[in-house]
Amino acid sequence: MRNSTHFSSVILTAYTDVGNVKYLYFIILLVLYVCIIIANVLLISIVYMDRTLHEPMYLFLCSLCVNELYGSLGMFPCLLVNMLSDNHELQLAYCYLQVYCLYTYGTVEFCNLALMSYDRYVSICHPLQYNSIMTPTKVTSLIVAPWLFSFVQFAVNVSLSVRLKLCGNIIEKVWCDNYLLIRQACSDTTIVNIYGLFMTIVVIVGPLALILFSYVRIFKVTFSNGPNKKSLNTCVPHIVSLLNYSITVSFAVFQSRVSKGNVPPTLRIIILVFLLIMTPLLNPIMFGLKLTKIRDAYKKLFNHVIVLKCRT
Repeated sequence: MRNSTHFSSVILTAYTDVGNVKYLYFIILLVLYVCIIIANVLLISIVYMDRTLHEPMYLFLCSLCVNELYGSLGMFPCLLVNMLSDNHELQLAYCYLQVYCLYTYGTVEFCNLALMSYDRYVSICHPLQYNSIMTPTKVTSLIVAPWLFSFVQFAVNVSLSVRLKLCGNIIEKVWCDNYLLIRQACSDTTIVNIYGLFMTIVVIVGPLALILFSYVRIFKVTFSNGPNKKSLNTCVPHIVSLLNYSITVSFAVFQSRVSKGNVPPTLRIIILVFLLIMTPLLNPIMFGLKLTKIRDAYKKLFNHVIVLKCRT
C-alpha cells in the first residue's frame, strides 16, 4: 500500500557524497558551462554580424545555438548549486519548471535537427529551386514552429502533471524527471500517460520521418553519379549532431526506465552529465570548424581583433 502523504518538494538522490572532490567537480562543470555559453553566443554573433551568413542553413544553426543556451540554463545552475550543497531538496514548483525547460529543449533540438536535414535536402537535391522553396517567410515559420509547438505541448503536459498528488518524492537523478515524478503519483495518471505517450510518438515520428526522407534522397543524389564529397561534407556536422543527440537521449531514457544493475552511481552520473554537456558544447564548435563560411567569418573577426590591438 502506497504512502498517503502528499509532498510539496522532491529530493534528488543521485548526488553522492564525494567529500572535497565536489569542489573539483564544481569547477569542471562551471568551466564547461562558461565554454558552452561562449561557444554558442560567439556563433550566434558571427552569423548576426556577417550578412553573407544570413542564409537558411545558418539561421537554423542560430536557432539550434539559442536552444543550447536555453537547455543549459535549465540544467546547469541547479546542477552547480546542488553540487556544493548538502541539501538536495527542490520545491515541486521549481522541479516542474526544470522539467518544462529540459523537455522543451529536447523537443526543439530534435525538431531543429530535422529541419536542418530538410534544408540540406533542398540545397543538394533541388539547388536551382532552393531560393524559391526556402523563402524568408517559410524559413521564419520553420524556425518559430518548433519553439511554439514545444512550449504549448509541454505546457499542457506539465499542467496535467501538476494536478497529481505525489506519494513519494525521491528522484534518482541530478535533475527532475517527469517520468519518475508520475511514477510516484497517488492519483489517477491515465490522462497524463495517454497524452504523454501520444505526444512522444508525434515528437519522435514526425521529425524522424523528415530526417530519414531527407537523407535517403540526399544519399541517392550524391551517390548516383559517384560520391559528391562537397555535398556530403556539409552534412557531416549535422549527422554527428544527430548521432550525439540520439545517444544522449537514449542513455537518459535508459537510465530512467531500466534497472541500474551493478553500474556504480557516480560513474553513471558522470557519463550522463558528460553526454548532456557534449551536445550544447560540441554543436557550435563542430559547425564552426566544419562549415567554411563560418570558419572564414571567425578568421575575419580574429584578424580584426588583432588589427585593433596593434593600433592601440
